[in-house]
Amino acid sequence: MAPVDLERLVQIVTEELAAFPTGGPVCCRCHAVLFECCPDRLRGVLEAGAGRIGLQASGGNAGALAHLIDHTLLRPEATRSDIEALFREAAEHGFASVCVNPTWVSLCARMLSGRAAAVCAVVGFPLGATTPDVKEYETRRVIADGATEVDMVINVGALRSGDVRLVERDIEAVTAVCREAGVLSKVIIEAALLADDEKVTACTLAKAAGADFVKTSTGFGPGGATAADVALMRKVVGDAIGVKAAGGIGTLDAVREMVAAGASRIGASAGVRIVRSLAADGMR
Repeated sequence: MAPVDLERLVQIVTEELAAFPTGGPVCCRCHAVLFECCPDRLRGVLEAGAGRIGLQASGGNAGALAHLIDHTLLRPEATRSDIEALFREAAEHGFASVCVNPTWVSLCARMLSGRAAAVCAVVGFPLGATTPDVKEYETRRVIADGATEVDMVINVGALRSGDVRLVERDIEAVTAVCREAGVLSKVIIEAALLADDEKVTACTLAKAAGADFVKTSTGFGPGGATAADVALMRKVVGDAIGVKAAGGIGTLDAVREMVAAGASRIGASAGVRIVRSLAADGMR
């Protein structure tokens, strides 16, 4: 990165952080998040967009809900038969994608050929503690194997060390390859490990690096998605890119909460149960 680019990046991050209140009581009581980012305060803005409004309504369309969900199986012990079952469920319910580890990408690409569901691969998963060049290679490899979406984990340790330049290079190593290939990129910030100012910095860097989404969690960290984190991330990135909530989302109510807070994509291993819950609600 050229010095002038780094200087501009630091300026952007500083401006984003300066937009948040400091000193005094800054957290709301209802969600324990920065007051200006409280989901209840932002609800009117965050409900903008048909997808989000539709899901808030009672009942709703199970197909529309399924199209918000990345049907996910990232357990290391998952077998080929488990992945094949994931594919069948994605085809049956119309999920946005199947989200799998790199070793399963080529299989999923063959099975999903000609179908609407995308193949989403994770990169630098779940720790994010590999170097940018390794993440770049991994991204190129999963795209060559058929991935059409990539969820990458940032270098959390570098972020917490204040190494903004390394984190930007880390993200750009993946997003640049994705842009070149016409593939969606999602940047996992592992929010449970970060303070609010670090979440703001991570989302600002992802947006500056041209990511298509920011994502809350891997599901393998100390905590998963919260409405407060989703609201904060949405406030930082605005409407320019998506926000994916993932980690511990196992019920229809949890999905509705995340969507109300600003999520435009949901990562869940319980997608079938969630969609069937919405269908059951509509039959009552």
